[in-house]
Amino acid sequence: MTEKRYWFTPKRYGWGWGWPCAWQGWVVYGVAFVLLVAGPFLFSPFSRPLAFMLYTWAVSLVLVLVCWLKGAPPGWRWGK
Repeated sequence: MTEKRYWFTPKRYGWGWGWPCAWQGWVVYGVAFVLLVAGPFLFSPFSRPLAFMLYTWAVSLVLVLVCWLKGAPPGWRWGK
């Protein structure tokens, strides 16, 4: 039986994921960062605020979806 390899570790405190633990996770974080930084250049928050907001939400939701699918199971953690 093969062991499932996660791209993202669980957070030590709270709910969600922490830093990546595989190179694929770092690539996902890097692409999301570049897309978020490019957002104001693609959709001006001053002249097209709705497009900018939808773009930012879409990038964020895709990042959460990838973390959900490829990360350790989320759950509330009180620390160790």
